[in-house]
Amino acid sequence: MNRVISIRGGRVVDPANGIDRLLDLHLVDGRIASLGAAPAGAGGAEEIDASGCLVIPGVVDLSVRTCEPGAEHKATIASELAAAARAGVTTICIPPDTRPILDTPAVVELIHARTEAAALARVVCLGALTRKLEGAVLAEMAALAHIGCVGVSNARAPIENTAVQRRAFEYAANFGLTVFIQAEDPWLAAEGAAHEGPVATRLGIPGIPETAETIALARALLLIEQTGVRAHFGRLSTAQGVRLVTAARRRGLRVTSDVSLQHLELTEHDLEGYCVNCHLRPPLRSRADRDALRRGVARGLIDAICSDHEPQDRDAKAAPFAASEPGASALETLLPLTLSLVREGVLPLGMAVAALTSRPAGILGLPVGHLGVGAPADVCVFDPAVEWVVSAASLVSNGKNSPFLGQTVTGAVRTTLLGGRVVYQS
Repeated sequence: MNRVISIRGGRVVDPANGIDRLLDLHLVDGRIASLGAAPAGAGGAEEIDASGCLVIPGVVDLSVRTCEPGAEHKATIASELAAAARAGVTTICIPPDTRPILDTPAVVELIHARTEAAALARVVCLGALTRKLEGAVLAEMAALAHIGCVGVSNARAPIENTAVQRRAFEYAANFGLTVFIQAEDPWLAAEGAAHEGPVATRLGIPGIPETAETIALARALLLIEQTGVRAHFGRLSTAQGVRLVTAARRRGLRVTSDVSLQHLELTEHDLEGYCVNCHLRPPLRSRADRDALRRGVARGLIDAICSDHEPQDRDAKAAPFAASEPGASALETLLPLTLSLVREGVLPLGMAVAALTSRPAGILGLPVGHLGVGAPADVCVFDPAVEWVVSAASLVSNGKNSPFLGQTVTGAVRTTLLGGRVVYQS
């Protein structure tokens, strides 16, 4: 028996295995060895005191843009994996809209090499659905699957030709690949920058109607039904979008969905004062939409919560609202703000933790996100009592474009372990 670590005195919450109680957790050689009693021969174990803390599986984040390759002036793989470790996030999924586009094995290999050099989190990639995300010619999905891509996506780029979208879904289904979709009609979204409603009208910001999401969703769902492909809808933002996905699941379609933490916390009213850090894509919607998204997570209708982390530099957010770049630096607020929804009675604890761990892991087809014996020892020790102020100085990420700047949040990661190795300790 080699390296042994015992995490003692914490409240272990592992929804995948139905565990929520005070337990010691024991790790041996990078894997979960036992819960409760220490494994035989575990004398001399390193100990981590988790008294007063939650001990949960490492967070699995379905959408993190690291800006590398292609926009290293904003952030790098190394900088954002350091932020992930600080955030208790042990697995991140990178969309394919890097520069160059993730449509060849060479770009995937580059990201894997940079990830191994940083050694702070697991990184998986979505390959491009079409070459250069141009929506015209299918990408080499077989090669992308072979190199380890966990799914394919056209990211935010539209596929205007319905026949191409159908062929792409059929091709992905042939290789058993999940298609990841961010539903947005490019003509209805056009030059919009905020939810089409009274706030955008008053502020003079071009609007994006609800139907920009729902029409694209409906179109994709009909093709999913026809082709039988497994699909995941990322970043739902509307109540009607939740209803459409829920109805599709009840018809037996193999579809899942996620929502960003920002869309569970904020609404169009947070744009007041032209807050450019609240310029997101999809836009922040109405209070009714936010409440429907919250109910969707609480009832298991929405499978996962993600950060939708997108660092931007100062210049990108310095323009007038509609001309600024959308996106939020959100890794480090993902866990504390999700658990704040638990304290407020919005989400049950088990459902919140599952939406951050086992459920996104299942969507990606990865054997992580739980603390069962034999699983990789990806563990987050979270202190729910610590208060800290979100600021440019307190964020590890190179992106300081958080919608929550200046706010005091409760709860912070004390220790993050990746494969039984401490990658962050406060």
